[in-house]
Amino acid sequence: MGISVKGRIKKGFTLLAGASMLLLSGCANEDAAQSVKEISDKYSVAEENQLIVYTSHKEEVYLPIIQEFENETGIYVDIQAGGTQEMMQQAKSASEKGKCDIMFGGGVESYEAWKDIFEPYESSEKEQLDEAFLSKDGCWTPFTELPIVFVYNKKLVHSSMAPQTWDELLDSKWQGKIAFADMDNSGTSYTIVSTIAQMQGKEPSDVVETIIHQTNGAILKSSGDIIPDVSNGTSLVGITLEETALKAIDRGYNIDMVYPKDGTSAVPDGCGILKNAPHEENAKRFIDFITSSQVQGFAMNQFYRRPIRTDVELREDFGKLNIIDFDVAKSAEDEEATFDRWHQLTGQED
Repeated sequence: MGISVKGRIKKGFTLLAGASMLLLSGCANEDAAQSVKEISDKYSVAEENQLIVYTSHKEEVYLPIIQEFENETGIYVDIQAGGTQEMMQQAKSASEKGKCDIMFGGGVESYEAWKDIFEPYESSEKEQLDEAFLSKDGCWTPFTELPIVFVYNKKLVHSSMAPQTWDELLDSKWQGKIAFADMDNSGTSYTIVSTIAQMQGKEPSDVVETIIHQTNGAILKSSGDIIPDVSNGTSLVGITLEETALKAIDRGYNIDMVYPKDGTSAVPDGCGILKNAPHEENAKRFIDFITSSQVQGFAMNQFYRRPIRTDVELREDFGKLNIIDFDVAKSAEDEEATFDRWHQLTGQED
């Protein structure tokens, strides 16, 4: 059975997939179990049928997946959505109060950096998952494989002139013409910085300086702005995910895509169970669900996301990749210092 969009979801500060809206409430000193009981009593949803998910995925990704999870399990899912760093910070706070079950979305290097807030769990589908993408200690589970690619405006940049390597992209000819999103709102942007650093043997904080220089400090608010910015000619080139580029091409945007010839990363996005999760068993069921062949096939066919299962045949329109040996642990270690430098250079220091 395929995944279909059913039910009603309302947008707001707190989002809910399903017919009932569960509003998290209570003060910091309130006992987590009592808080969950009050929610259950108020909305007539049994405690064993609840799941609280924090996500950095776009709505078009998380909405149908979570709705189908609800349909198959009868579990009502309360969703809070935002940028990767924002949601990791909120998940940490919620975990301390026993008010969050799952973090869903964001590169696994972020999960590695925040691993102390996650409870180890191995999916029941583990035997079918590519070992290259698995966490060594089970603190997070990969969802899909996400290669980094270049995009360019196909009317303003001839294919023969488009950058083919990272060195070409960072050449002075593209200064002020590159679309790049704010790292605070885009986990992909941090992955890009970390990828360049590992490929060129540089410190990520130095790469941040290069990015600021190459963009003339004109940083886009979110990763969702990359494609429109390149398509309308405000920028000539951009750096984004393969799935984002392929979807945009399919939708008729004025762009084309390049797989970097000198290599690129394909860091998975992840999912993890928070410590003190009030609905831990339901959280485990959710991880088993998103790593199932059903959901992996759906994510590939609908969202152009590469599966992390070894038994799902790839789409024909996926290009050949030259994948680097990306060090997730190193990327996680560098994260705090890199964001500190980013904030210094973008004027976002506390």
